[in-house]
Amino acid sequence: MNFDFSAEQIQLRKSVREFAESEIAPHVLEWDETQAFPLEVIKQCGRLGHLGCIFPEEYGGGGLSYIDYCMIVEELSRVDPSVGLIVAAHTSLCTNHIFLAGTEEQKNRYLPRLATGEWIGCWSLTEPEAGSDAAGTRSIAVKDGNGWVVNGGKTFTTNAHYADVCVGMAVTDRAAAAHGISAFIFEAGTAGFRVGRKENKMGMRASATGEVLFDNCRLPASQLLGKPGEGFIDSLRVLDGGRISIAALSLGTAQGAYDAALAYSKQRKQFGRFISEFQTIQNKLADMATALEASRLLTYKAAALKDAGARVTRESAMAKLYASEAAVRICDEAVQIHGGYGFIKDYPVEKFYRDVKLCTIGEGTSEIQRLVIARQLLNL
Repeated sequence: MNFDFSAEQIQLRKSVREFAESEIAPHVLEWDETQAFPLEVIKQCGRLGHLGCIFPEEYGGGGLSYIDYCMIVEELSRVDPSVGLIVAAHTSLCTNHIFLAGTEEQKNRYLPRLATGEWIGCWSLTEPEAGSDAAGTRSIAVKDGNGWVVNGGKTFTTNAHYADVCVGMAVTDRAAAAHGISAFIFEAGTAGFRVGRKENKMGMRASATGEVLFDNCRLPASQLLGKPGEGFIDSLRVLDGGRISIAALSLGTAQGAYDAALAYSKQRKQFGRFISEFQTIQNKLADMATALEASRLLTYKAAALKDAGARVTRESAMAKLYASEAAVRICDEAVQIHGGYGFIKDYPVEKFYRDVKLCTIGEGTSEIQRLVIARQLLNL
C-alpha cells in the first residue's frame, strides 16, 4: 500500500487551495448573507478544469482521477462548502450521469460544455413525496409519437436556478417499479420546463437549491438518457460516485473548521495562558484530528477503488457516512473551542457549523447509508 500522493497531486492541492483562498475566501460571508450564487467563480472553476476533471479529454475534461477530484472538492469546501457542493452536484451527478448512460451524440453535445463550465448542470431525483424512497417517484413521462410528454416536479435540486442542463427522472412504466423510471435531459428554455421556488436554507446558502417543474414538457426521443426504465438503476451507479464527493465535501468542511479552531486555540488566552495549553482543549483537538484522518483514509480509499474500476457501493457509503458524521462532531467542537465567539458570524466556524449538517442528509441520509452498507454486508 502506498499512502503518498504524487508530486502532481500535491501541486494540484496547492493550486486549488491558493485559488480558494484568493478568489473565494474574501466573499464567503457576503455570499452567505445574501444567498448569492457565485456564478463567476464557478465559471472560473470550469476554466481551471475543476468541473470536468474526471472526464476524458476527448469530451473537454481533464482526464484526472477520482483522487484528484476529491482533492479539488476538499480544498474548495475547506474555504466555502457551498462552492464544494455546487461543483460536486454539477460534476458527480448531472455531468457524470450523462457520461455513464448517454449516447455518443449526447456526450458530444453536453459534456464539453459542462466540463468547461460553459453550461451549469443540475440533477433532479428527489420529490416532495419521494426522498429516501426515490422509487416512489410521481413525475411521469408518457410516450407521444417519437417523443415524450413529462409532467410533475422535483425538489431539493442543487444548482436548479442557474442550470443550463438538468438530468431529471420520471416514471415511464408504473408497473415495473424501480425498473420503470427513466432519465431525461432537459435544457433550460424548453417549453414546459421551468424552475420553481428557491429554498431559504440554514446553511450552504450560496448554493441555490430549489424546485424544477414539468408542465406538459415535450421532449424529443433524443433526450431520453439511457435505456427506458433504467434511469433509477443508473442513478444508483451515479450515487456511488456522488457519495465519494460528499465525503470529500464533509472532509473539507471539517478541515476548515479544525484549522480555524487550532489557530484560535493558539491565540486565545484565559487565566493567563493560551487555551491550547489546557488539556481539555488538547483532547478536543486530538479527537478532531484523529476523526479527520480516519475520514480522509475512508474517502481516498473509496476514490482509489473507483479509479481501479471496482464497484464501490459499500465503500462510498461508508466514506460518506463516517466522514459526514465526523464532520458534524468536528464542527461542533470547533464552535465549542471558540466559546461565545463561535456563535458570532465574524468567525468562520459559525458558518461551517450551519453548513455541515447537510452532509449527513444530501445524496442519502446517514440512515440510508447504513441500510446500503448492511445490504452489502448481508448480500441482500
